[in-house]
Amino acid sequence: MRRLETTAETRSRMSRQRSRDTEVELALRRVLHASGLRYRVHRRPVKGVRREADIVFGPARVAVFVDGCFWHGCPEHATWPRNNAEFWRRKIEGNRARDLDTDTRLAEAGWASVRVWEHEDPAEAAARIAALVASRRRGGPGF
Repeated sequence: MRRLETTAETRSRMSRQRSRDTEVELALRRVLHASGLRYRVHRRPVKGVRREADIVFGPARVAVFVDGCFWHGCPEHATWPRNNAEFWRRKIEGNRARDLDTDTRLAEAGWASVRVWEHEDPAEAAARIAALVASRRRGGPGF
């Protein structure tokens, strides 16, 4: 396996990237909680599927994933690094494929997946999530 060409500064910056409880995720959770919704954090919605959702509404079967623009290849804000370009393209495309697979597996198990981009307004994303949770709690379409 070829070693990545990188600098100490880059290694240090990347090691500090949070994978959970990010500012965006915490802001979304605050808005959801303030609107009266209760949820679990960092749980696997479906047994046997080794994927963890950032926010889980168990009884409504709604799993929320807060995706970073860089790591998940946001169509609006994604950037493609010039250094180690092939590695990063494979990594980000792999993340996209895994996200799609996760959404498919959850849907097959009766769950709804919500993808929230890090650049989205937390209040708008929370309203979208709240509407879906309320719909599924009432036994709305597809539930």
